[in-house]
Amino acid sequence: MIKYLIRKIFYGILVLFGVVSIIFFLFNILPGDPARMMLGQRADINSIETIRKDLGLDKPVGMQYLKYLDDLSPISFHSLNKDDYFYLDKNKYSHFQQLFTFGKDKTIILKFPYLRRSYQSKKTVSSIISETLPNTFILALTAILLASIVGIFFGIISAIKKDSLFDRAILFFSALGMSLPSFFAAILIGWFFAFVLGKYTGLNLTGNLYVVDDFGNGEHLMLKNLILPALTLGIRPLAVFTQLSRNSLLEVLSQDYIRTAFAKGLSFYKVITRHALKNSLNPLITTISGWFASLMAGVVFVEYIFGWKGLGYIIVDALNKYDLPLILGCILTISIIFVVINILVDIIYTMLDPRVKLN
Repeated sequence: MIKYLIRKIFYGILVLFGVVSIIFFLFNILPGDPARMMLGQRADINSIETIRKDLGLDKPVGMQYLKYLDDLSPISFHSLNKDDYFYLDKNKYSHFQQLFTFGKDKTIILKFPYLRRSYQSKKTVSSIISETLPNTFILALTAILLASIVGIFFGIISAIKKDSLFDRAILFFSALGMSLPSFFAAILIGWFFAFVLGKYTGLNLTGNLYVVDDFGNGEHLMLKNLILPALTLGIRPLAVFTQLSRNSLLEVLSQDYIRTAFAKGLSFYKVITRHALKNSLNPLITTISGWFASLMAGVVFVEYIFGWKGLGYIIVDALNKYDLPLILGCILTISIIFVVINILVDIIYTMLDPRVKLN
């Protein structure tokens, strides 16, 4: 187990390193100047150069890349000389411990990873992520719970009523749900339930979990704004869970021990609940965990269309404003979630099925 975790963590770090490297160099070869976007198109050259120097954009791309990796690393190299590009700014690293110094002004410190500040809002990227990540987590969790409960229920009924009209209808809508892109489903569902049927449903096309009160009484919870984005986000996993639970239950029902249970005189209900259902749900647990990680990363279009202020909304907004630190911070957070959940899924699968070993 320990060797497996060490190897997985090492591979996860390599994945994160690759993600950061690709995104960083991709944005540095694309046209666009963050300094000009911050100041506007009428800004003078001197102001732009000042901002570029302050952001470190006047340095070569390779030097900028090394500096960003240095900021991310918990053990990093710095200088005590204010004229040095790697100067240790105590305003950025509020919590750090100097390990040792060498030379006249060189030092190595132990610190929390620093994701820098947003080019546009000037807020730290970590604070922006901490504000928006809970919204994305709530949306993804609601969508996966909806998809799991409804999908497993429909899958069980479909397997029990195999080849019936209900079964065929479920298979048709499952195939339709898996082939429907999230951005198109978001537009279609938003238009139908919030615009066409808005006066009956009372649902808003856009809105966040907390809404500012019009009378100045602060923010209040608005759970109905969660319905449409959660429904949209849960369509594809719902279709997958329905087909997977149906096929898994049918496979279990064809096993010899199920026929033995029927031969002993057990009722159909007892065979399903006590024997077939438990064994058929094992592959679903790992699939649900994997889909939860996918939903955390796949909320970009859904959040932006419905105005849900989560990581996806922030990423699209940062892309429009060429806010590289915020983009890198959000994508790095999503990548970490992917890595952690994949490790947990492997561990959970071994607990559910003792025949599977961690290698």
